[in-house]
Amino acid sequence: QVQLVESGGGLVQPGGSLRLSCAASGFAFSNYSMSWVRQAPGKGLEWVSTIINSGGSSTTYADSVKGRFTISRDNAKNTLYLQMNSLRPEDTAVYFCQGAGHRGQGTQVTVSS
Repeated sequence: QVQLVESGGGLVQPGGSLRLSCAASGFAFSNYSMSWVRQAPGKGLEWVSTIINSGGSSTTYADSVKGRFTISRDNAKNTLYLQMNSLRPEDTAVYFCQGAGHRGQGTQVTVSS
């Protein structure tokens, strides 16, 4: 069955960096566009970024993370990444990867001094 397993979250100070990973299995990962979404405490899901499945791997970002976050994928490893730099307290959220009609269980990112 489809599985998406996120990792790499944690506690980081403002201005710091984290790299999230999402290990995918149970579907043809390279055929699907993949996304990161997040949910801050008490708020709804917010789209963060998408990487499409074509050879060029075009990417799009929410304005709130543009220039700070970078989405990438390794189709040989069936893994999606999110490099997060210059983190802010407002980036605190549970981060989920999603694709092929599924969403993972999420990984907590907390940005606090």
